[in-house]
Amino acid sequence: VQLQASGGGLVQAGGSLRLSCAASGRTFSSSVMGWFRQAPGKERDFVAAISRSGGTTYYAESQKGRFTISRDNGKNTVYLQMNKLKPEDTAVYYCAAGPSITTVQALGARVPYSYDYWGQGTQVTVSS
Repeated sequence: VQLQASGGGLVQAGGSLRLSCAASGRTFSSSVMGWFRQAPGKERDFVAAISRSGGTTYYAESQKGRFTISRDNGKNTVYLQMNKLKPEDTAVYYCAAGPSITTVQALGARVPYSYDYWGQGTQVTVSS
């Protein structure tokens, strides 16, 4: 699976962005998909994950109520709608595919090493 993330940019605090991640290959619909982010000098942190069907989602606590992950298996694309952005959301955002992850509720869905395929990342900068 090859992943291509897009949609990042510069936005003011309180604004919104929608990230997209287009996948090529046959394993997209059979993979749990996740979004992670990494700020300079920090570890790569979990943001959200979505089940293979799109029916179940899981979010990091700080993103609940502000971010929404979704997917379109017909278009091989996963999305991250980000609202009410804060300066602390500034980071490079990565999408990832985890064909071996069992469920989004599992701890494995929240750690980077569970994911086998990664996109190149897209920069999100939130100004105060």
